[in-house]
Amino acid sequence: MPDHLALVTDSTAYLPQDAADRHRITVVPLSVVVGDEVLTDGVEISPKDVAEALRAKRRVTTSRPNPETFAAAYRAAAEAGATGVVSIHISAELSGTYEAALLAAAQAPIPVQVVDSRLVGMALGHCVLAAAEAVEAGLGPAETAAAASRRADLTTGFFYVDTLEHLRRGGRIGAARALLGSALAVKPLLHLSAGRIEPLEKVRTASRAIARLEEIAVAQAAAAGTEVDITVHHLAAEDRAEPLAERLRERVPGLRELSVSEVGAVIGAHVGPGMLAVVVSPRLSNSLV
Repeated sequence: MPDHLALVTDSTAYLPQDAADRHRITVVPLSVVVGDEVLTDGVEISPKDVAEALRAKRRVTTSRPNPETFAAAYRAAAEAGATGVVSIHISAELSGTYEAALLAAAQAPIPVQVVDSRLVGMALGHCVLAAAEAVEAGLGPAETAAAASRRADLTTGFFYVDTLEHLRRGGRIGAARALLGSALAVKPLLHLSAGRIEPLEKVRTASRAIARLEEIAVAQAAAAGTEVDITVHHLAAEDRAEPLAERLRERVPGLRELSVSEVGAVIGAHVGPGMLAVVVSPRLSNSLV
C-alpha cells in the first residue's frame, strides 16, 4: 500500500489477518466486559470464551475503544509517513466506535476521514477491502472513503439468532423489539437497515430460518448483476455454517470469493451462540475504484 494514505478499521470488521497484513490495515480493538473483567476483543477473549460465558448466564457487555486508542493509531500512521488516514467503522447506530474515531480525528496531526459504514462483520470488512483497492489504485482520501461508502451501499447482511435475549440485553434490538412478545414461538430473521438491526421475517423452526437465509442470499446475489463476495458468519455453529456455505457455492454463479468465519467476542456477546449470518457484497466495477 502506498505510504501516503493509511487505513484504519476496528475489530468488528473480522478481516482475515492475512488481508489486514497484506494491505497494512490497522485494526483497533473493541472490548468485552465479562463480569467486572475488561478483555480485548480477539486478544484476551475468543468467540468460544464469550459463547461459554453467555451459556453460563454471566453478565457480558461490550465497550468501544477509547478515543486515545484511535489517536495513537493516527499518530503512528503520521510517524510512518502517511499524509492522510481513512478510518472505516462499525455502524454508529450499534456502537460508539465511530464517535470515538471522530473525536480522535479532530486532534490528529494529519487529515483523517472517518466513515460510518452502517454495517458490521465482513459487511464492514468488504468496505475496508474496497478502500484498500482504491488506495492501491492511487486514489486519494476522498475517493477512497467514497469507494468504501459505495460498497457499503451495495452490501447486505441477514442473520438468524436462536434467541433475541442477548440483543435485548445489549440494547441493540431496535425495531426488532416487536418480536419479543412471540420470541418463544418463532425463530427471527433479522437484517441491517440504515445501520440498525431490524426484523425481516418470522419463521417457526431453525431449519426453516436457515433455508430462508440461503434463499435470500441467492436472490441478493442474482440481483446484484455483478460478481459478489459472500461471507457466512456464525457463533458456535460451524455445523450450520459450513453446509450453508457449500450450498451457496453451488447456487451463486457470480460468486467471486466465499468464506466462513466465526464472529468475534464483541458481536458474539450481542447475538449469542447459534447465530448464523450471510453477508452478500457486490464487487465495485473498475471504473468506481
